[in-house]
Amino acid sequence: MLRFFLFIALVVGLLPARAAELQIARGAVVVVPLEGAVSDAQFFFLRRILKKAETAGASALILDMDTPGGSLKTTEKIVQMLMKSSVPAYTYVDSNAGSAGALIALATKKVYMAPVSAIGAAAPVAGSGEEIGATMNAKIVSYFSGYFRSVAELNGYHPQLVDGFMNLDKEVKIGEVVINPKGALLTLSAQEAAREIDGKPLLASGIAKDLTEVAQKAGLAADAIVKIEPSGFEKIALLVTTLAPLFLLAGALGAYLEFKSPGFGVAGILSAFCFLMFFAGHYIAGLTGLEVAAVFALGLLFVVVELIFFPGVLALAFLGTAMMIGAIFFAMVDFYPAQPLTFSFGMVARPMLNLAIAIVGSVLAITLLARFLPDFPVFRRLFLTAHAPAGPSIPEATFQRPGVHAGETGIVHSTLHPAGKILISDALVDVVSEGEFIEAGETVRVISVAGDRIVVEKIA
Repeated sequence: MLRFFLFIALVVGLLPARAAELQIARGAVVVVPLEGAVSDAQFFFLRRILKKAETAGASALILDMDTPGGSLKTTEKIVQMLMKSSVPAYTYVDSNAGSAGALIALATKKVYMAPVSAIGAAAPVAGSGEEIGATMNAKIVSYFSGYFRSVAELNGYHPQLVDGFMNLDKEVKIGEVVINPKGALLTLSAQEAAREIDGKPLLASGIAKDLTEVAQKAGLAADAIVKIEPSGFEKIALLVTTLAPLFLLAGALGAYLEFKSPGFGVAGILSAFCFLMFFAGHYIAGLTGLEVAAVFALGLLFVVVELIFFPGVLALAFLGTAMMIGAIFFAMVDFYPAQPLTFSFGMVARPMLNLAIAIVGSVLAITLLARFLPDFPVFRRLFLTAHAPAGPSIPEATFQRPGVHAGETGIVHSTLHPAGKILISDALVDVVSEGEFIEAGETVRVISVAGDRIVVEKIA
């Protein structure tokens, strides 16, 4: 009963506030990391920051790039987003801009390179890393090289570089200078990218040792640099994207184990979770800012699961309650994500007082309601009383599992595929076949009993 009152008090009496968010000042130079494989999770992260930068009136956006490449579809979305933005974007390659990274760099106004860095090699490959068939590869290269040539030309880069990055069958020649021979993909070092041909840089506007020097070379305010890191959900989405193959493997194994086990259990839940992460994990990035609410919802789920499915398993209820209290408390603490997570008494005193008042007030209010509300006729039907008539009796044998032994026979109650129920000695028993589907009404024989696992076979 105490757990029930605490549960109701938390749900009804408390509304979590939203923590303060990092502010981007007008004229700020916003630095956003683009690290690891290019994926939809990164697209959602960049889109969120770009929207905030536009709203705040930021002067520029710098992509701090270190990527081996990634999804071509996502690359196209990022390029379109950068091209449409009112905030001018710059790229700082530190240390890699491979494949998709090189194409994204062409969508920014200027590219700067770290002293030891490289950019290029953007030939399309399959998601597994294998080569694409000749015909399909030719179609992809033909279309996207044309698309990215227009992007490069619009931003003042040599459009021939795109052919060198993507197409093995073309020689890259700028003026009278052969940049890359036919039969090889173009990859430029920092020094090669910054090389001038006919008074114009081949690709990079300069070499810079850090972001401050990038800002200075680009004519931006170095003292206005604001570096933003992915939030909690965005970090999870990036991790999920990296671990996608493992989620797929775990989902398949869990599905197999669930298929071979009677009923629906832990293996099925884990399988469903892994497949959900595989197919939709990158969308978690779009939930950024809701981390505290998510912890509260997860804690609430633990309490509900304990109350409905596992009554008496106190660990779930205590964990869920602790998560809800922690989420509510943390939501009232005024902190900025960019600051180190440190607490002082002044920071937590007010939230602690609010939390205490809300819990005590809610428990008192619910106690009074539970005491006096049943006396009102309109609410009387909502409460059980000692005079409520008992329901119809059910034979006790229905709930008792008989001692099942090998060799006994029974009738299939629900189709075994391969798990289901059979009727033995007027009681329903969970069983599993050896893999075959057995229709309801068929007669089966118990061939083995090991703990709760009963294996049966169809009697021919």
